[in-house]
Parts: sequence; C-alpha cells; structure tokens
Amino acid sequence: MLFYPDDFIDQIICGDCLEVMKEIPDKSINLVLTDPPYGHNNNNGDLISRREAALGKGDYIPERDNRPIANDGKEANEIFEKFIQEVSRILTEDGCCCCCCSGGGGPDPMFARRSLIMDKYLSFKQMIVWDKGPMGMGWKYRRSYETILVASKKDKMAWYDNSKKIENIIRPGYKGIRKIIPSKDQHPTQKPVNLMKHFIELHTKEGDIVLDPFLGSGTTAVACLSLNRHFIGIELSPEYCEIAKKRIKPIIQNQQIF
Repeated sequence: MLFYPDDFIDQIICGDCLEVMKEIPDKSINLVLTDPPYGHNNNNGDLISRREAALGKGDYIPERDNRPIANDGKEANEIFEKFIQEVSRILTEDGCCCCCCSGGGGPDPMFARRSLIMDKYLSFKQMIVWDKGPMGMGWKYRRSYETILVASKKDKMAWYDNSKKIENIIRPGYKGIRKIIPSKDQHPTQKPVNLMKHFIELHTKEGDIVLDPFLGSGTTAVACLSLNRHFIGIELSPEYCEIAKKRIKPIIQNQQIF
C-alpha cells in the first residue's frame, strides 16, 4: 500500500476535503464515491421538520430545526470543480469516480454542468438514473429520481460485473435500494447503504481503497466495511463526523479490519 499520513486509511477525517485531499498520494484511490453539495441553497432540514410536524411527529421551530448544509450555495460548483481536479490526480489508472447529483430541471441544470466538469478533467462515462419510486418533492413535475454521474481516469475503467445485466437506471427495490426519508436525527440528504454498495461492487475488489470526500453521516464507510474495502472518509461538519463514527464503531468492533 502507498504511504499515507497517519490515521487516513479506514478513518473518518473531520476537515475541508480540498485541503485533506492534497495529502493523498497520486494514483492511490480506486474509487471516489460521494454525494457532494448540490448548490440548491435550500434548507433540507426545513423540509424534513415541516413534514414531521405535518404528520404529528413533532413541532416545527425554525430556529431549532433548520439544518442548512455546508457549502450548499453558489460556492458548490466552484468547490465541485476543484474537487474533481484533485480526483483526476489521486485516482488509479483504471479508477472511477461516482458522484450523486440532482435530477433534471433548470435554469442551470446541475447534472449537465457537472457532467461537463467531470469530462474536462476525467473521461465522463454515464449518467445513472436512480428511480426513487413514489412521487417526490417539488411542484408540477415532481422530483422522483436523482442521478449518479460516472467518470473514469482514462478510457479504461475497473469493472467487476460479469452478468452483462447492469442498466443505467436503478429501479425501485433493486438490490434492496430504497429511498430514505430522513428523520431529524439523520443527515438531511442521507443515501441508502445499498446504493453505495452497488457502485462499490461494480468498480472495486476486496482490499481496494474508496474515498468519500463529502462523507456526511458515514454511509459510504458503512458500505465499505461491509464489503471488505478500505475507506477514507472526509467530512466538514463535526456533528456529522461524530454520527458517522458512531455508525461504524459497532461494525469495526465485530470484525477484524483487514
């Protein structure tokens, strides 16, 4: 294994990913799998709290319940491009980058903008549609899907599926993947563990290293540990770092980290 700073492998690092990633050696990461801020500048906590209040599960108190996501404003696109530049340096020659993204919609469609950014520094491969099932949020055309943007270091991309049945759409319930409606105790954009496991199994083998620079509450780390992959998790929020550490602690205690 290449040299890493102390406490990087199989660790959750609380800090700015753009700074932490500078310490990661060139061509050392097999997969970058992450859910970066979308830049919507909307308050997901606001939506969650209002929903729970409407269901009679609590009261909505703005000064208590608003949970804005760090760097989720206009700065998100600039951060994303800088992040992808670092990704192009640290991926192995057949490494892959999978980034969760929003669905369609204008006036500045994020999936289009970020696909072009990825293709500028990597080789953009595919936009995967995650069909989340029942009607989602929004007005008129309600949002019931998200996308995952996939790019590789070069034309060669690590691929570990021999079934020839992998589609570019993830249908409701496939491999147990179902959308999460987060509670106020969860990250407001928490993704299903099985969604992350799907991409980890496609693009890595046991013992490979997966990086999540926007770790949130630790879903990617949980998925990696369950599949015998190493991980590096970076998260800016101390609150979510602690939640992530609590999630992985029982897993680590019950298995020997290889």
